[in-house]
Amino acid sequence: MIVISPGGGAFAEFNRAPAALAERDLLACCAVPEWARAVAGGRPYRDLPALLDSADAGLLRLSWEQVAQALAAHPRIGERVAGTDRESAWSRREQAGMDGADAATRAALVEANRAYERRFGHIFLIFASGRTDAELLAAARGRLTNDAATERQVVRRELRKIALQRLERLVG
Repeated sequence: MIVISPGGGAFAEFNRAPAALAERDLLACCAVPEWARAVAGGRPYRDLPALLDSADAGLLRLSWEQVAQALAAHPRIGERVAGTDRESAWSRREQAGMDGADAATRAALVEANRAYERRFGHIFLIFASGRTDAELLAAARGRLTNDAATERQVVRRELRKIALQRLERLVG
């Protein structure tokens, strides 16, 4: 028996949406078409935990190439996100801790981003919600000491946190 969220709302709308629309919305959570298609294909979900469990299981199965594809859709930490779409709005909200950063901190983060990209070949990704500019800078610098295998594990974990938070916002 499928139980749709009481009173309808965004969760019920997500469950009823045409597949193409649900997939488009899911791509704002994680820009991997195969993941979005699989999560949309699992509808209807009985409740939010079932949706999140399915989405997380799919995120755990992403290949590194798919993770890299998702990374390409994220802005660098500290960059001003200018778009008006849902994903841009979420990125601005997630990076709100950078709003009060002074010029020196911003410059140091730009350099940490560059060093990270040189070392690992992709952007520095971090679950930035609720973190200050100083915390973000310290994390970027600290993760530069990781070896490639360790860093890939960290990136996967951070991507999962971001995608699941965005999914909760989407249907919440």
